[in-house]
Amino acid sequence: MVFHKSGKTKIALALSVMTLAACGGSSNNKTSTVTEPGTGLTPVDSPSWVAGTFDADSKFKDYCATPRTGNDPYNNNAPYPDKAGSELHEKMWLRSYSDNTYLWYSEIEDNDPNNFNVANYFAQLKTTQTTDSGAQKDNFHFSQNTADYKKQTQSGVTSGYGISWQFNAVVPPRNLTVRYTEPNSPAALVELKRGTQILEVNGEDFVNGNNVDVINAGLFPEEAGESHSFKLLEPDGTIITKTFVSADVVSSPVQNTKVIDTEIGKVGYLQFNSHIGLAQEGLINAVKQFADENVSEVVIDLRYNGGGLLALASQFAFMVAGDNATNNRTFENTMFNNKYTSTNPVTGSSLSPTPFYNKKIDYVTYQFTSEDLPSINLQRIFVLTTGSTCSASEAFMNGLRGIDIDVIQIGNKTCGKPYGFYPQDNCGDTYFTIQFKGVNAKGFGEYSDGFVPKEFPQFASEVKGCTVADDYSKALGDPNEGMFSAALEYMKTQSCPVVALSRTSQAKDTLQGNSQGDGLAIKVPNQILNSIILENKILSRRELK
Repeated sequence: MVFHKSGKTKIALALSVMTLAACGGSSNNKTSTVTEPGTGLTPVDSPSWVAGTFDADSKFKDYCATPRTGNDPYNNNAPYPDKAGSELHEKMWLRSYSDNTYLWYSEIEDNDPNNFNVANYFAQLKTTQTTDSGAQKDNFHFSQNTADYKKQTQSGVTSGYGISWQFNAVVPPRNLTVRYTEPNSPAALVELKRGTQILEVNGEDFVNGNNVDVINAGLFPEEAGESHSFKLLEPDGTIITKTFVSADVVSSPVQNTKVIDTEIGKVGYLQFNSHIGLAQEGLINAVKQFADENVSEVVIDLRYNGGGLLALASQFAFMVAGDNATNNRTFENTMFNNKYTSTNPVTGSSLSPTPFYNKKIDYVTYQFTSEDLPSINLQRIFVLTTGSTCSASEAFMNGLRGIDIDVIQIGNKTCGKPYGFYPQDNCGDTYFTIQFKGVNAKGFGEYSDGFVPKEFPQFASEVKGCTVADDYSKALGDPNEGMFSAALEYMKTQSCPVVALSRTSQAKDTLQGNSQGDGLAIKVPNQILNSIILENKILSRRELK
């Protein structure tokens, strides 16, 4: 799915297919000149497409149809690198870069870029093959407006109400359910409850109404300070009306850290929503609290964690397992396409295993500090998962399993993304195309269909644990919530409680498309479709998200 300049995508026909639209291109070998802005003197030759012939991507990098001017506030205020070019320059860069670095580059069809606009050309620069189960091999190919991406990932700021939605159905009968809210956000200030559903937006019927523009405007305000009214259905059946005023909301990726007393001792719990740099301090504080209170078990709630920084997953895995279990051990090995068996095609560095990082990282400069990370030296860990548990969250599980830490999975199967990418900026858009696969110390990385909780696992992608529905009737972190209570029960009995299977039914993790193309689908933010996405650098911006 390709994302528009706004950082959101409107799903007009179906979620699974983006129709490729011709843009009225020219013949394959026609060339033209583009004038450098400001001077009117420096012509730039427009490139030509020749099937099967690929120039170096550097030949086309930063030549833009609409060059940005001024300085980049997210890159030390340095001038933008953009130069006058054309859409064909942008497409040819995407083509060469994909042929060089895409994990399945040989499975890309070399179609004439003149027959596509930039967004749709990028959309088809990926494999169309499927996994053994019949699922699409690559479900993680997308782009995002660079400014929106930098704002989200560097400062943790997103615009809106601070609501994490479960998108169950985006076409009539539509269904959005509140998963959680960000602290101090507009939604938190009006005490919006988990499990609440939308009935009306700005007076329009949300469930079956036709006025999608009004609904989208209310759900996804374009700027801070917008006021929109909602009629809502709370979990207990109460119908309420609330007015939300949009704001720039700072993410709190680690929430609800607590220690509870149980029959078997003290149990730590934390809700971990995203592997972004801002999470590091919260994870450190949580682990210190667990160590100080001498917990015997820990439950990590990853049910809505779409991934992010692989380095952070490695750090957290160290904090869980401790130095004795991780010293000189491999957290993950990275495998690129067959052109690069010993070097990283993006950074040019020699390939080496990712260890369990035991130092704090400065996520502004992306350098290690001298500060040691705390640890709790556990031999087993409980993770709560859904289909929204993805990428770096799965790498966290896989890396610990690779050194024989007992991972107990409670919930539903994960999204299945053992792959990662180095986001690349070009001409105001950031592109995400799969470049590597991660495997743990035992060489395992075949979980593209997700990790599945099983009381009695038989296959490598099956993890010891219990299938449990996401219980929207209780707050996250409540010991009586379905998944958390099942984890607590398993700690005592080493078996899955039957009652957990009859809890509130699991919301669908796969969005429902409209195959009839009636145009009544609402927007879906890119981070919902593709998870939270973060930057990659040599040290620690690699991601499995």
